[in-house]
Amino acid sequence: MSDDKTKSGGQDRSRINVHEPYELRDWSAKFGVTPEELRAAVAAVGTSASDVEAHLKSQKR
Repeated sequence: MSDDKTKSGGQDRSRINVHEPYELRDWSAKFGVTPEELRAAVAAVGTSASDVEAHLKSQKR
């Protein structure tokens, strides 16, 4: 799904688009990981922010 910047609804906040530099930067900072770690997590579990967060937390154990 493309990122429609004219709409600021909640659905976009639940997905991570690693192809947008600002999203890559912001989500990496939120989760405390490098952009490369974030890309790997998205590749492993998909673009759902909650799934990525759970995956990253399980990796830090």
